[in-house]
Amino acid sequence: MQGLMMNMPLTIPTLIGHADRWHPRTEIVSRLPEGVIHRYGWRDAHRRARRLANALAALGVGNGDRVATLAWNTHRHVELYYAVSGSGAVCHTVNPRLFPEQVEWIVNDAADACLFFDVTFLKLVEAIAPRCPGVRAWIAMTGRAHMPASSLQLLCYEDLVEAGDEAFEWPVQDERCASSLCYTSGTTGNPKGALYSHRSTVLHSFASCTPDGFGLSSREVVLPVVPMFHVNAWGTPYAAAMAGAKLVLPGPNLDGASLYELIESEKVTIALGVPTVWLALLQHMDRNNLTFSTLERVVIGGAAAPPAMIRTFRERHRVTAIHAWGMTELSPLGTVNNLLPKHLALTPEECDVVREKQGRPLYGVDLRIAGPEGSEAAHDGVAFGDLQARGHWVIERYFGIDGASPLRDGWFPTGDVSTIDADGYMKITDRSKDVIKSGGEWISSIDIEGLAMAHPAVAEAAVIGVKHPKWDERPLLVVVVKAGCTLTREELLGSLEGKIAKWWMPDDVLFVDSLPHTATGKLSKLELRRQLADYRLPAMA
Repeated sequence: MQGLMMNMPLTIPTLIGHADRWHPRTEIVSRLPEGVIHRYGWRDAHRRARRLANALAALGVGNGDRVATLAWNTHRHVELYYAVSGSGAVCHTVNPRLFPEQVEWIVNDAADACLFFDVTFLKLVEAIAPRCPGVRAWIAMTGRAHMPASSLQLLCYEDLVEAGDEAFEWPVQDERCASSLCYTSGTTGNPKGALYSHRSTVLHSFASCTPDGFGLSSREVVLPVVPMFHVNAWGTPYAAAMAGAKLVLPGPNLDGASLYELIESEKVTIALGVPTVWLALLQHMDRNNLTFSTLERVVIGGAAAPPAMIRTFRERHRVTAIHAWGMTELSPLGTVNNLLPKHLALTPEECDVVREKQGRPLYGVDLRIAGPEGSEAAHDGVAFGDLQARGHWVIERYFGIDGASPLRDGWFPTGDVSTIDADGYMKITDRSKDVIKSGGEWISSIDIEGLAMAHPAVAEAAVIGVKHPKWDERPLLVVVVKAGCTLTREELLGSLEGKIAKWWMPDDVLFVDSLPHTATGKLSKLELRRQLADYRLPAMA
């Protein structure tokens, strides 16, 4: 016997349709590459998305065709999210911070039919266009007045929207149809594509809006600093429409001064981004003795937030820092760190310790830790192993790759090493490729980095393993010192004493001007290890 309920597919156009019908005047505010602020409501966005969907059909874009974007967080990019997926095509966000050769490879691997780009990336587009024969149209995301001169035959985004018919009706689609395509950062080998469905995206949006997720509602003003080309800005453009929230989009200017001005002028209540973004914002505020008037929460993902950052947000700015964890293959949300009732009796300092963990799984994602023999490790906060995931928005296989699925007994191997405590809080202790194995025992580089970042003179820190003839590997602490500060090896190592096991203590400290980062703003230990491949510890030298 089946239930007697309406069978309405979970599809992406229903999100913006809801925002249009019930939150028509709630704003989407964009800081554009042209240097101006654009604002309109969800109803305007829906109207223009329908026009754009008609324009895509005129360009010959059909069901399942991939449509690429090289674009910042703006209202035009939001329109593409809905117009492409809603019309039956696949929205393929491409990371413009990758090397041109990688962008070219991704565009060709996805077999993109056309490519929309912000004029900021014209040189990149002109460089890859001759080697991307499958792309039939190149569309500059601007108005006629700002169209750049180019050797390519470019189309104008605003002309396409203006020519499209607003009366477009979204086709009825199977909720399991492909909606969007995101490629991994490809730190080892070529990037791999995660192909999301309408169903997975809508379910992911539900989870984001829950109180144990990001807690989005129509009362929120949401600023996704995380780029829309990085796992769909963690799904924020979809969740904001579902909640009817005001959406603030920062465009290309992600420096501390620009973000602070946008947060204050638009009365942002929740912002999402990686630790390097918040580090720059906090440094700008510290230099200028600034604080927030409306911001309540920041969601920190992409890498572990240093404990000092969590404490600074709370103590100086009365802002709650919320750890989240995920990855491209998880759409990306896996865990969010919100407190349980038992934590209400704790001091703020004790709550900070809880918040250092990456959080608890939301409904829709299940996690387990595989021990050395493959059996599940205990949830005691001590036993650690390989973190694996499964769920409604976890990939089953990669796009365009035939053969074996990456799953192991139905679980996706995340590549993270972690613990899970008795309350269900997961804590990443390292990436499996970054963990330091010294004398047969594992050392967590993330824990040491967090403690080093607590030193007031440290701007950024990384720990990598360096080969050792006796212990196999020993930790090396690589540090960027804050401008105007001085710091010695002995002072920094002294600050770690009593906080970590003696055998965890780094064998040396190396001071550098900057640390390498990936195209998504994460610290690149792969590149750091390459740069320091010939480094010899003092005892070895």
